[in-house]
Amino acid sequence: MSKQSLIAVITGTVARFQDATDRVDAAAAAVLGLNRTDLLCLGVLARGGPLPAGQLAVEAGLSPAAMTAGIERLEKAGYADRTRDSADRRRVLVTATPLAVRRLTELYAPLEKLGSAQLAKYSLAELETIRDFLDQGIELQDQQADRIRGLLPSK
Repeated sequence: MSKQSLIAVITGTVARFQDATDRVDAAAAAVLGLNRTDLLCLGVLARGGPLPAGQLAVEAGLSPAAMTAGIERLEKAGYADRTRDSADRRRVLVTATPLAVRRLTELYAPLEKLGSAQLAKYSLAELETIRDFLDQGIELQDQQADRIRGLLPSK
C-alpha cells in the first residue's frame, strides 16, 4: 500500500473512531439523563478538578450564558456543585460531585480498562507515536472548531 493510500485509510478510520466515540458518549449521556453538552462539561470537570465557570466554558467551547445554564442543569441532576474558591472568595468553582464521579467511573472504567489492554500490545516507540498523533490531532481539531465557529453569522 502506498503512503498516500495508507493516509487515506487512516483518515477514514479516524472519522469512524470519532463516530464510535460519539455513540459511546450518546449512550452515556442517555444513561445519566444529560444532554451531550452537559456530559462534555461533566467530563471536563471529572478530569480537570474544580474549575471556575469561565474556564469550564472555555474548555467546553461554550458561551458564559450557555455555561451558566449547563451548570444549573448539572447541579439539579446532582452531578455538580458550586463552591467559593478558598483562595479568592469572589470566585466560584464548579466541582463534579462524588455521585458524578461514581457514575462516570461505572460507565467509562470498563472502556478504559479494555483500551489500556489494547495499548499494552504496542512498543514504547509505537505508543509515543500514537500519543504524538493524538496530541497533534487534538490541536488540529481545536483549530478547526475555531475556524468553523468563525463561519457563523455575527449577531
